[in-house]
Amino acid sequence: MIPLEIVDPVAATGLFSYAWLMIALPALGALVLLAFGRFVDRAGPYLAVATITGSFVIAVALFMQLLAAPVENRAVGVHLYTWFGTGSWQVDVGLLVDQLSILFALLITCVGGLIHVYSLGYMAHDERMRRFFGYLNLFVAAMLTLVLADNYLVLFVGWEGVGLASYLLIGFWQHKPSAAAAAKKAFVMNRVGDLGMVLAISAMLAQFGSSAFVDVNHGAANLAGPWPMVIGLLLLLGACGKSAQVPLQAWLLDAMEGPTPVSALIHAATMVTAGVYLVVRSHTIFDLSPEARLAVVIVGTVTLLAGAWIGCSKDDIKKVLAGSTMSQIGYMMLAAGLGPAGYAFAIFHLLTHGAFKANMFLGAGSVMHGMNDDVDMRHYGGLWKYLPVTFWTFACGYLAIIGFPLTSGYFSKDHIIEAAFGESALVGTLALLGAGVTAFYMTRLMLMTFGGGKRWLDGVHPHESPAVMTVPLVVLAVLSIGAGAVMNWWIQDWLEPAAGNHPHEVELLPTPIGWLTMLVVAGGIGIGWLVFGRKPVPAVAPAGNAITVAGRNELYGNAVNDVLVANPVMVLSRGAVATDAKGVDGFVHLVSTAISGFSVEGRKAQTGYVRTYAVTMVLGVLVVGAVLILGLAA
Repeated sequence: MIPLEIVDPVAATGLFSYAWLMIALPALGALVLLAFGRFVDRAGPYLAVATITGSFVIAVALFMQLLAAPVENRAVGVHLYTWFGTGSWQVDVGLLVDQLSILFALLITCVGGLIHVYSLGYMAHDERMRRFFGYLNLFVAAMLTLVLADNYLVLFVGWEGVGLASYLLIGFWQHKPSAAAAAKKAFVMNRVGDLGMVLAISAMLAQFGSSAFVDVNHGAANLAGPWPMVIGLLLLLGACGKSAQVPLQAWLLDAMEGPTPVSALIHAATMVTAGVYLVVRSHTIFDLSPEARLAVVIVGTVTLLAGAWIGCSKDDIKKVLAGSTMSQIGYMMLAAGLGPAGYAFAIFHLLTHGAFKANMFLGAGSVMHGMNDDVDMRHYGGLWKYLPVTFWTFACGYLAIIGFPLTSGYFSKDHIIEAAFGESALVGTLALLGAGVTAFYMTRLMLMTFGGGKRWLDGVHPHESPAVMTVPLVVLAVLSIGAGAVMNWWIQDWLEPAAGNHPHEVELLPTPIGWLTMLVVAGGIGIGWLVFGRKPVPAVAPAGNAITVAGRNELYGNAVNDVLVANPVMVLSRGAVATDAKGVDGFVHLVSTAISGFSVEGRKAQTGYVRTYAVTMVLGVLVVGAVLILGLAA
């Protein structure tokens, strides 16, 4: 289904002409922090906070102007300059400020800004604090480039910038071999997805003669043959890499090796949301291909269940939340695959998830701060008394993610489940199952961390985090509870010009599926309480059954990657090395050995006696003379 009307952007005027400052401010902050070294060591972190605060202020101002504008003027194109031209192709660098991109800009700058403030306390004692904030600014600038670009080539610049920044931040503590390996793993696996992006953009240039969104949207209806499916599947491959969807999900849990604010930024406001943005932004392509949309639904459904499975099995608090991110992004991808029935709900859940997941990741960092950086939940227990602000704010995130009535997750995720049942009873049932499992593993996390008795290691003295860390938690807790109710009634209509017509209206009261979802969630909470609330948590994890072991091993994703990719590549690389060493180098060594042997034998003719050389010269003259005589006679 192609939208009834594709609204072309209007030319930027007034404040919109300065939309590029949203990107330029954090980019300038990154440049200053990374290029001027010790000159800005003390002021650098505060400069980073100031730049992203400035971007947030601009985003809010632009959002207010879009709200006040007529619907047909809510997509604004900002032309900056011509990048390059060749033949019939001309690629401009420009921005698109519309209903979709401005919501992402608000999410990135608001949640990203709170993470910056939190990091002032979390990273206070790190000797490379300035560099850390430089990388944070770079990450935000790259993500803003990605979502504000008006064409796929400029989007790809931001796409690669996000990949670079994630590599630098995941491996920030590179003195730890595990952190260095995690950064490399994330970078390499994302390159697989990037191959899909490169091929998709190449196909757009071939089919439309342009990568600009407006040209792709207008030309999509004229695509013939398998091209909508091909381009859609290639875009999905790119989305799987960035958003850690099956089968390119294995990097996400290893990425927890980075500092906790990095985990919050990646999972809530930047990197993993990029794939969902890409699919929704490319809705005119996916609307033409039921096969590509079905693939998105399958990937999202499988991933939401896989992430929930992993979340049930891990004892590392950050890895439980990482599995949760996989699962929640899976819900968003599932919704995006439903087409017009789900595009707005995918973005709705993305926005609410940005608040409650940042809340919980930063809350986990606050717990670690009070527990000497221990991440094992089996060493926690009873922390609600000692970290009250962290507990109550984390509880708000917990209620939101399980979909407790009237919290943000209740509105956004329930709409996805409802839309999934509208598409397929099987898909709806699996999405409903995921909601119950989410309630179970998040209840497990809450009880193991904050409930029960003390299980602390010797020398640990739990304490609340400083205000610079707890104030962002309070703000995010408020958003976790209230953001859904605020957006619930207008987000479909708001996004319709950018994401296509929506076929269903939001109901005032819960539907039968809504009541069923609440019942399943209550069941998940109850089972979690029965298993982890009524008896002490063992200090050492029980052996568990095959299902638990598979979850602890992340569903053997790394083993599968080793068998299918890593080991074959290693065999090929060793073969190439052997061929080079014994083949190419062997031939070179053979030639050099032969020349050396000839030279050794040739040296034997050099006797040092004049009479020998005279006889040789005479014989040479006779031979030459004989050849000349015979030649003349012939």
